[in-house]
Amino acid sequence: MKGFLFGILAVALALALGLALALTGFVGMRADNPPSKIETFVAGHAMDASVARAAAKMVNPVMADEANLAAGARLYREHCTLCHGDPAHPKAALADSLNPPAPQFVKDMADMPENQNFYILQHGIRWTAMPGWKSVVSEQQIWQLVAFLSHMHDLPPTAKRVFTDDGVAKADTRGSQ
Repeated sequence: MKGFLFGILAVALALALGLALALTGFVGMRADNPPSKIETFVAGHAMDASVARAAAKMVNPVMADEANLAAGARLYREHCTLCHGDPAHPKAALADSLNPPAPQFVKDMADMPENQNFYILQHGIRWTAMPGWKSVVSEQQIWQLVAFLSHMHDLPPTAKRVFTDDGVAKADTRGSQ
């Protein structure tokens, strides 16, 4: 019994010490210092579990046809490449500036279920640079982007051209505004 109480006391003391260190500024919050392995492990698993629990079980209502994939590619070019890369820059311009690092989707395709990708795009991820896009783009556009992420390595010709050709993407963007 004494060992059990000692264990509880030791855990409570460790938590209190950790909290005291954090609240007095001894835990670094600089984005240009990579997170520790423990922080990466805990935050990554917590984010995955939170998204899996909170994301509604729904199916993408947008067909993964050429028009929707081209629209998703255009949205990706307009809003995502700076952090997540594109064919011309597989390692995004901000890749080394973000901690936790943003996934580089050209090299490492999005592998979460579509409903979870929708949830992330809609709401963002706290304590990262990932914003929620629900006040910037429509729900339809978020689903188009989700469809694009699911098919970005196997695109039909028009969508591939929008994704890979900077001139076409800019021309298409100007025409849609």
